[in-house]
Amino acid sequence: MSTVVTTYHQRVAQEKRALIVTAATALFLESGYDRTSLARIAERAGVSRATLFKQFPSKAALFDAIVTESWSTAHEEDPPPAGNLVDGLGVIGRRYAELLGRAQMADLFRIVIAELPRFPELAQAQFSHGKMPYFESVRGYLLAEHEAGTVRIEDVDLAATQFLGMISNYVFWPALLVPGWEVGAERVAQVVDEAVRTIAARYAVTGPGASAKDRVPPTTTDSRRRRRS
Repeated sequence: MSTVVTTYHQRVAQEKRALIVTAATALFLESGYDRTSLARIAERAGVSRATLFKQFPSKAALFDAIVTESWSTAHEEDPPPAGNLVDGLGVIGRRYAELLGRAQMADLFRIVIAELPRFPELAQAQFSHGKMPYFESVRGYLLAEHEAGTVRIEDVDLAATQFLGMISNYVFWPALLVPGWEVGAERVAQVVDEAVRTIAARYAVTGPGASAKDRVPPTTTDSRRRRRS
């Protein structure tokens, strides 16, 4: 019985947390981060202030949760096995395009952009809690391919940025900035396939003379370059 009760309470808490995050995102977009109070978020979410403060002791903590949940599952999924660059990047590219197509992802970036002059810490939260964990998962996959001998990459950070950038620059940024911009599923698939082909053409190890001894160790670049896609 106690297990059933505990599971029930956990489910209720998760449901209330989701209501709070949804309400906060909507209010941040409507009124701005600064002019939205936790009390107003609690009212919109239909929960008590005590419930909200129990889950999120500050507005900054709530925003961090929005960022984390917007990027959730994307970098937590198992990476494709190394050994087939085209198949592996295809899986990663489709996951990334799906992530960028979520409504909450565009909402998150709009909040950050709108509040950046007064609250630069929001951009830092978006970068450290969202973008960087995802970037590191892609970087790790390319490193695994390098170790497997399927690619030769001197700058793995740059390669990951190139791949993600080719996708986001077509399917996400115009949709964020240009009213009415829409990209259909067929076009998204084409964009991902072309990004995969471009990376494979640049980095894949081909030809009978290629061997492990020919591979150049990937370099570790300044973390400031791990961005912008």
